[in-house]
Amino acid sequence: MDFVSPVLDIASCLWDCTAKRAVYIRELPENLNSLRTAMVDLKNVYGDVKEKVDREEERRKKRTRAVDGWIQSVEAMEKEVNDLLAKGDEEIQKKCLGTCCPKNCRASYKIGKMVRGKMDEVTLKKTEGSNFRVVAEPLPSPTVIERPLDKMVGLDSLFDHVCMQLQDDKVGSVGLYGMGGVGKTTLLTRINNESLKTRVEFDAVIWVTVSRPATVEKVQQVLFNKLAIPSFQWESRSEDERKEAIFNVLKTKKFLLLLDDIWEPLDLFAVGIPPVNDGSKSKVVFTTRFSTVCRDMGAKKSIEVKCLAWEEAFALFQKYVGEDTINSHPHIPKLAEIVAKECDGLPLALITIGRAMAGAKTPEEWEKKIPMLKNYPAKFPGMENHLFSRLAFSYDSLQDEAVKSCFLYCSLFPEDYEIDCNALVQLWIGEGFLDEYGDIKEAKNGGEEIISSLKHACLLENIDGWFPEKYVKMHDVIRDMALWLACQNGNKKQNKFVFIDKGELVKAYEVEKWKETQRISLSRGSFDELMEPPSFPNLQTLLVSKEWSKSFPRGFFTCMPILTVLDLSFYPQMTDLPMEICKLFTLRYLNLSCTWIEKIPMELRNLTKLRCLILDRIPKLEIPSQTISGLSSLKLFSMVHLSNTERACRVLLEELEGLKCIEQISISLGSVPSIQKLLNSHELQRCVRRLTLNQCEGMNLLHLLLPYLEEFAARDCSNLEDVTINLEKEVVHSTFPRHQYLYYLSEVRIGNCKNLMKLTFLIYAPNLKILLIDACGSLEEVIEVDQCGVSKIESDGLFSRLVHLHLWGLPKLRSICRWSLLFPSLKVMSVFECPNLRKLSFDSNIGISKNVEEIRGRQEWWDDLEWEDQTIKHNLTPYFKPRDTW
Repeated sequence: MDFVSPVLDIASCLWDCTAKRAVYIRELPENLNSLRTAMVDLKNVYGDVKEKVDREEERRKKRTRAVDGWIQSVEAMEKEVNDLLAKGDEEIQKKCLGTCCPKNCRASYKIGKMVRGKMDEVTLKKTEGSNFRVVAEPLPSPTVIERPLDKMVGLDSLFDHVCMQLQDDKVGSVGLYGMGGVGKTTLLTRINNESLKTRVEFDAVIWVTVSRPATVEKVQQVLFNKLAIPSFQWESRSEDERKEAIFNVLKTKKFLLLLDDIWEPLDLFAVGIPPVNDGSKSKVVFTTRFSTVCRDMGAKKSIEVKCLAWEEAFALFQKYVGEDTINSHPHIPKLAEIVAKECDGLPLALITIGRAMAGAKTPEEWEKKIPMLKNYPAKFPGMENHLFSRLAFSYDSLQDEAVKSCFLYCSLFPEDYEIDCNALVQLWIGEGFLDEYGDIKEAKNGGEEIISSLKHACLLENIDGWFPEKYVKMHDVIRDMALWLACQNGNKKQNKFVFIDKGELVKAYEVEKWKETQRISLSRGSFDELMEPPSFPNLQTLLVSKEWSKSFPRGFFTCMPILTVLDLSFYPQMTDLPMEICKLFTLRYLNLSCTWIEKIPMELRNLTKLRCLILDRIPKLEIPSQTISGLSSLKLFSMVHLSNTERACRVLLEELEGLKCIEQISISLGSVPSIQKLLNSHELQRCVRRLTLNQCEGMNLLHLLLPYLEEFAARDCSNLEDVTINLEKEVVHSTFPRHQYLYYLSEVRIGNCKNLMKLTFLIYAPNLKILLIDACGSLEEVIEVDQCGVSKIESDGLFSRLVHLHLWGLPKLRSICRWSLLFPSLKVMSVFECPNLRKLSFDSNIGISKNVEEIRGRQEWWDDLEWEDQTIKHNLTPYFKPRDTW
């Protein structure tokens, strides 16, 4: 029986193997159906996953490797399953004749086993697909995303300058500022795109359009979209946590951050931007309309983007007009120049108007558009919607209504007019724009701050010339925009202006339309014959230019019941002051400067609300006694460069002394008694802001005891030897520090004082900005320090704020000062006909080259100068501009 047991074991194994194989064969049909069902379920899961992946990829995300592998394996598995199902169906059909047994048990078994295995694989894939929580991740940002940019015209040199700054390791941040539409964003876009060409290589170049309102959260969200920050580090996180996430990504990169259109300072550290100090390889470049934003954001370099020069401007204009139009008629190029000049180099205006003229292929079309552009620019196609509305954002950002009114007021001056800042502030005072400041002094300071803020906002510009700080002007297109806001914007009726610059007759029917006008400025032209005086019931301001060609019709001023400001300065036709002006009882400001009026009517005293009376540079003017004393509200009086009798000057000073409200006086005097009267009156001393001495021959020494004096001039004072202050004499105002007695003095002009030996008082004027001395044949040294009683240590502030120094026609002048001085603020210096001035008093530690813009003089004078330190000459030589005459 020993052989039976092994045989039974073998039989049992064979039976088990046979039984298992029989199951695969027997269950093949059922398993095939199960596999079909499982595959359908898998395909449904596949479809869901694929849809998720497609959606994420549309959002610029990339599928994960696991999901990509699963999709590919499912697609391969579907083909395998289909082939297997086909084989299984075929095998089931192969039966022995009249039985249910397969013809080929081995083949059926093999297929049955494969079906069962594939079912397990399909089930596993289905489970994997159902468990995917993340199917795609954000794509890593490309180093630079190219932005659309048309061909740039006129900004090549500025672009090269900015690129040079980006290559300087000491420059971490660059601020680009300028008026709206000047091309700041275009320049920034080119910096972005050129980074692709690796002028400077960065790991990441990130563009953020900031605009308004500029919030940290808004900028952080843009950076999240640009940087590969995982969602779990961002969603439901605080501002500080997001700041850390941004910081941790950027601190490992050499990045270039481009911030466009910043309106107020943005705290980059609060956003998460790592510091870009000296030595940092990363850079920040931003654009803004305000130079103050560059300062407040700590830009290492602030670069103004200015309007285009003429050749570049015209090239840009022609580009948008198109060659076909420009060449369609021989007269059009000249007409195109006229139109392009109206844009004054502003790229946005050149583009807007160029596009509007692109289809104008006849001279007549251009000739019709030119008057519209000059006189009614808002009606020109595209100007209102595409140009003025964009420029008006700068206006909207001004801090309050007073500043906005001051800005709009500047549009009342003609195109390219050089506006005297001092005169402008006086007008604002007369209008009441600065009433909140209280007294005239504070109002003047407030007005100067407003001018500064308008310049920082690129809404006003400095001028080129001898003293650019004293004048401003409006860009032509900005002025057109301001007039549009004031006149045609409709909603602001209280600011409605009329500006007449026609150069021709103004018809009576046009005058009739001015009844609702608040402010009128008459620049060029004249009135047609008016049958009767026009009525201006709402008129508050009337400004008349010197180019207004005819005198006013009789009774013109009779129907202006609420007129506040009347400026007739530089109006040559004004030889007699119309009596009806003396009945403008609401008048607060009257300027008759540079007219030919010979006598002021005594009835002027009836203007009891008059605050500002300005009578400068009138050749001969008689003011009846008791006229000025009747102006009980007068706060500002100016009568400079006027030749008058000694008695008339004394009477005038007495009347001014008796005015209770007077705060500021500017006056010219020509006799010793009148000067003594001024210097002996405490009331007058505290009020004098500008003093001019004309032809005062009887005085050889002048003690200036005027604590608030801002400007001093002496002309044709033949015996004057020195101007000083007597520190031994009791100071008029005990609260005023003696060492600051000329603290406010900012401008001194001395001319044709042939015996002048020195100007001792200058050493006590720490805030002097302008010094001009000419035709003083005896002057050897501007300040003789040995005779001043002041040590070198005490004089450290001497000329420290001087901006302009002009020395002309001084044959004996040997030095400015025996001590070496720093002149840290000097911008312009001119020296002519000073043959003995061989040394300049520039300290060897000079900082002058940081601010100096120009030194003028004859070449031989410059060549003959003696220098104690050749470094100074080396630093200054690039700024010397030789002139043959003065």
